[in-house]
Amino acid sequence: MIDPITLDAADGHAFSAYVARPIENPKGAVVVLQEIFGVNSHIQSVADRYASAGYLAVAPAMFDRVQTGVSLGYTGPDMDEGRRLKAEAEALPAPGVLADVQAAVNYAASQSGGKVGVVGYCWGGLLVWRSAAEVKGVAAAAAYYGGGMTAGNEPSRQPRCPTMAHFGAHDAHIPLDGVHAFAHQHPEVEVHIYQADHGFNCDARGSYDATAAKQASERTLAFFKQHLG
Repeated sequence: MIDPITLDAADGHAFSAYVARPIENPKGAVVVLQEIFGVNSHIQSVADRYASAGYLAVAPAMFDRVQTGVSLGYTGPDMDEGRRLKAEAEALPAPGVLADVQAAVNYAASQSGGKVGVVGYCWGGLLVWRSAAEVKGVAAAAAYYGGGMTAGNEPSRQPRCPTMAHFGAHDAHIPLDGVHAFAHQHPEVEVHIYQADHGFNCDARGSYDATAAKQASERTLAFFKQHLG
């Protein structure tokens, strides 16, 4: 069962979210954090897959603070628009969109009655890393090719929950030396590197890698089973 809903952050900001519910009672919940392309059909399909695995899946619209109804494709103009929206969202005063992640986690916990994990892709991967350190109620975090999480001050964050990170060895956006440095600095984080490019999990992109996507998915589901139930 799929529901479009509206959630309210602590500061009163109302934003939309895509919710996929499992057929039976959920064994926990997963908050799915979008790429720079909005809660598009791909992110909705990711949420659907977590619901089919038995979790209540919530995909909050992380761009709603700067522009509502964002659902982009993967063409050059879409990339440019996504980067523009990300820059606007990143420029928001703290806590910015993490307030919306918190609201989504709170909702997921209340609706599932279980523990909540967060998973995210690209910009969503970076938000997962931040959420692991700052968002209350997160029991496990899985970041896919989180752009920026290995650079600048981001590695100085300390996750407060079990955390997993997936990277592509051929990802020009996230240099491999930075990934290795991140892994060295955070031995508590389960870091996996695949012979794949940025966006390898997304079957709507040319960089999709079925082998890497399958392996990463299996690892993430096992990770969530261990920490969420």
